[in-house]
Amino acid sequence: MGKLDGRVVLVTGAARGQGEQEARLFAAEGAKVVVADVLDDQGEGLAKELGALYVHLDVSREDGWAAAVAAAKGAYGKVDGLVNNAGVLRFNALVDTPLDEFMHLVQVNQVGVFLGIKALAPEIEAAGGGTIVNTASYTGVTGMAYVGAYSATKHAIVGLTRVAALELAPKGIRVNAVCPGAIDTAMSNPALLDPAADAEAASEGVARLYRKLVPMGRIGKPEEVARLALFLSSEDSSYITGQPFVIDGGWLAGVSVV
Repeated sequence: MGKLDGRVVLVTGAARGQGEQEARLFAAEGAKVVVADVLDDQGEGLAKELGALYVHLDVSREDGWAAAVAAAKGAYGKVDGLVNNAGVLRFNALVDTPLDEFMHLVQVNQVGVFLGIKALAPEIEAAGGGTIVNTASYTGVTGMAYVGAYSATKHAIVGLTRVAALELAPKGIRVNAVCPGAIDTAMSNPALLDPAADAEAASEGVARLYRKLVPMGRIGKPEEVARLALFLSSEDSSYITGQPFVIDGGWLAGVSVV
């Protein structure tokens, strides 16, 4: 028996990174997974491997959400779970951030989560209830220099999560947020996406940085975030809603003077 037997869960940004690991784990736990992304080749390949459904989805477009929901219902008859994982990160001093860059992050990270909740909540209610997990960030509960636009959108996601939890609880829908710190994906280490880069050296450089910053002395793994998302999507968390769950190796706990 899997923890998600009988469930149908749509995961955005599922072609790689955290979303890929969430899709893999959810499928292993019995869910029928809808792999949603704009990276068609990678997304289709993963869906084929998992026996899942792939849908092309730009999360910032309302018509894209409508098409994704229709495809999911056509394949599986219902949708009763959502993981709003898709997101983008840019590094820039706040006063040097171009407006179009700021708005791009708002559209993908913040509006994407809003549209996901808006599109899926009626479907989840019709299915008899279920769960929504939003991907916020460590920077959604504290500040971090040079990621002002990203942090702003992630703070907004925490707020949306709380409001959605209040409004959707009577409809049998639980809404929570995962707030990862540094996780070993292409978002934290863009060199992983560059075929010409020395990915091993780049990964070691990132690892050295987080050995100093994180009390547990290492960067997190996307599989660890996936396990938290599974917990929040399963009956193991049946009395939990409206909460941001930080998964950061102790980074948010504070600083050490030695």
